[in-house]
Amino acid sequence: MNDNLIDIAAQGWANLGGAATVLLRVTLIVVAAWLLIKVVQRGIRTLRERIASRMDDRESAKRAETLGRVFRYLATVVVSLIAGMLVLAELGVSVAPILGAAGVVGLAVGFGAQSLVKDFFTGFFILLENQIRQGDVVKIGDHAGSVEVVTLRYVQLRDYDGNVHYVPNGHITTVINMTRGFSNAVMDIGVAYRENVDEVMGVMRGVAAEMRADPDFQHKIMADLEMAGVDSWADSAVVIRCRFRTLPLEQWGVKREYLRRLKAAFDAHGIEIPYPHMTVYAGQDREGKAPAFPLQQLAEA
Repeated sequence: MNDNLIDIAAQGWANLGGAATVLLRVTLIVVAAWLLIKVVQRGIRTLRERIASRMDDRESAKRAETLGRVFRYLATVVVSLIAGMLVLAELGVSVAPILGAAGVVGLAVGFGAQSLVKDFFTGFFILLENQIRQGDVVKIGDHAGSVEVVTLRYVQLRDYDGNVHYVPNGHITTVINMTRGFSNAVMDIGVAYRENVDEVMGVMRGVAAEMRADPDFQHKIMADLEMAGVDSWADSAVVIRCRFRTLPLEQWGVKREYLRRLKAAFDAHGIEIPYPHMTVYAGQDREGKAPAFPLQQLAEA
C-alpha cells in the first residue's frame, strides 16, 4: 500500500516536473521570440534612420520609412510563425498536419488573391527602385496626373481637372515620369511660308534670351534655347521646333510664358502666324473657261 502511494506521488512529481519543464521551455521560446523581434525591428529602424538622414528630400525619407515598415512587419510575421510552431511542438501537438492544412489554405488563398499579391509585390519594387515619388507628374497607361500617394497597394493620381485616379500596382506595366531630374519644354512654332526662316529663328532666340534674363524665370530655365530647326512643312505653315531644358514641373509654365512673349514679338516684327487655308477649284469646261459660281451667276442676274 505504501509502495503504491510512493509510486503515485513520484509519478505526480514527475508529471509536475515535466509540466514545469514544458512551461519553462514555452516561456523561454516566447521571451526569446519577443526579444528577437524587438532586436530585428530596432536594427531595421536604425538602418532606416541612417538611410533617411543621408537623403535630402522628404519623399525619399518617406519611401525609406515605408520600406522599413514592410521589413519590420515581415520580420514579425516570420519570427512569430517559427515561435508558434516551436511552442506547439513543446506542447506535444503535431505540427505536420497543421503545416499541411496551412499549405492547402495558403494555396487556395493564393489562387483567390493573385491580383492582391501582385499589387503588393509590384508596389514593393516600385518603392524599392524609386520609380515613382510623391509630387511627380507621371503617365501610367491611360491615366496621367500628379502623384499624391504611393503605397504597396496602389498609386493615387490627381489630374489637371482635379479628378483622382487610383491605379492598382498590379496593373502598372509602364511608367512615364515627366518630372525626374529635369524636363524639356518642347515647342513647335508655325510661321507662314513667305517668312524668312533664319529671321524667325533670330526673333525666337532673342525672346528666349530676354526670358532667361528675367528674374522670375532665370532659375527655372537650365540652359539656352535649343533650336532644332525646321521640323516639317505643314499644310499652311513651316514648323520650327525648339525646346528649353527646365527644372522638374516647370516645363509647362515656361512654355506658356514663352509662347505668350513670342506672339507679341511676332506681331511687332510683322511675322505671320498662319491658319489653315482652303482653295476651291471648280475645274474648267471644254473651252478652257472656268464655270461661274452660283453667287456670281446670281450677281449677273
